Amino acid sequence: MAIRLTIEGARVLAPDGWTDALHLADGAVVDAAQPRRVRLDGWLVLPGIVDLHGDGFERHVAKRRGALKDYTSGLQSIEAELAANGITTAYLAQFYSWEGGLRGPEAAERLCAGLREYRTQGTDMRVQLRVESHMIDAFPDILALVERFGVPYVVINDHLPHDALEAGKRPPRINGQALRAGTDPERYLQRMKDLHARRDEVPDAVSCLVEQLHARQVRTGSHDDADAAARRAARALGLRVSEFPETMDAAQEARGAGEGTILGAPNVMRGGSHAGKVAAEEVIAAGFCDALASDYYYPAPRHAALRLAGQGMVLDEAWRLVSEGPARLLGLPDRGRLAPGCRADVVILDPADGSVGATLCAGRVTYMAGPVAEALIAA
Repeated sequence: MAIRLTIEGARVLAPDGWTDALHLADGAVVDAAQPRRVRLDGWLVLPGIVDLHGDGFERHVAKRRGALKDYTSGLQSIEAELAANGITTAYLAQFYSWEGGLRGPEAAERLCAGLREYRTQGTDMRVQLRVESHMIDAFPDILALVERFGVPYVVINDHLPHDALEAGKRPPRINGQALRAGTDPERYLQRMKDLHARRDEVPDAVSCLVEQLHARQVRTGSHDDADAAARRAARALGLRVSEFPETMDAAQEARGAGEGTILGAPNVMRGGSHAGKVAAEEVIAAGFCDALASDYYYPAPRHAALRLAGQGMVLDEAWRLVSEGPARLLGLPDRGRLAPGCRADVVILDPADGSVGATLCAGRVTYMAGPVAEALIAA
């Protein structure tokens, strides 16, 4: 049930700057004060985090010795982690890949079906489908899956080790990957070779798939653009969002064309890329970043925004990278801002350490703890 509440005394991030009160009613931000009031002196009241890409959910749905009988328990655990980290809208980045296992077509089907049946506590959880570009024979099935479950966002990946395959070498770590996917390593290697052999067919097939996705109002993007040429190639295929560009040139190319750029929040937390790619903070400083995503760690967006603010970036601007920026990229005008008429998606933070005191999704409490919980209960 959505609460009717006025929060007073806090630092509230409104679209035009900071204010000291926020009014919530019927799941939305409103103009009028509400009879039920709570004072949260000194606390930060910010728009809920919109996470465009997160695969931290995988560990919650990974089967081990038959422990997971259905997706309900896993999705409950995912939602709890999201809420505890201030995330109110989450795109679960699910592979549709030749890699199999948790990244295979069957896993994608299970997640979509499980999410459709799940009774959420309030968090808006959606699927981002990560399609491997060389699975061209599966494109009709992928399109059918998108239609059946209303998948709103598709990203094209390519994780084939092309250099090794082209040189006739055995890719590293293939035995472990095959066993995790539940298949024989030699069969796994042959699958890679067969897909690599069809690389000349991929651009036309992907372009056709993207055109069909756009006709169904599905957002599309590329992943790990290596340089400006890679971004131009992705643009030629119709992919208008650049997710995790690996170089400054790739990010600049996207910005120059008016395209959205998403970077990994863990990169900001760490102070650089774990894989030796461009540091997210450098791209942000250059003005080429629109949004930060959790990638593999759900606490990361919150911590990254606060780290940027601690290093001199205005908190308003830093927080927009995890709220308004991602909402705009994916066409969600009703969230990412605490403006009248927008969803009451709110995260309340302790300014001393950035910990979450409460999270509200469309005016429903999905997480609360400590002094904020005591204040809300007493109000």
